[in-house]
Amino acid sequence: MAEIKRIETGARMSGAVVFNGLIWLAGQVGTPGASVADQTKAALAEVDRLLAEAGSDKEHILSAQIWLADMADFAEMNAVWDAWVPAGHTPARATGEAKLAAPDYLVEVIVTAAVK
Repeated sequence: MAEIKRIETGARMSGAVVFNGLIWLAGQVGTPGASVADQTKAALAEVDRLLAEAGSDKEHILSAQIWLADMADFAEMNAVWDAWVPAGHTPARATGEAKLAAPDYLVEVIVTAAVK
């Protein structure tokens, strides 16, 4: 059986889990209270960092889920996403509205990727 590798493992969750050539990231958020754009930039920087640690990058993202506290922020978040995601390597993606873990969180990004 293939080894399960856990990255940044804590008592409640791991930042990432690698198994059988796939990487699952925990939801990534930005600084509470910052704008949607700034929170999105920070969350995507964490996605980049964790994927690198797991042996991958954003060109290998298979799917993304983005949760917004308010769908009115969709265009602002998308402007950051569109500048970040590599042309020709866009993943399957879903975006929804949800009450996030704390009221000052405006966006959460969850991705699944392939190991390079």
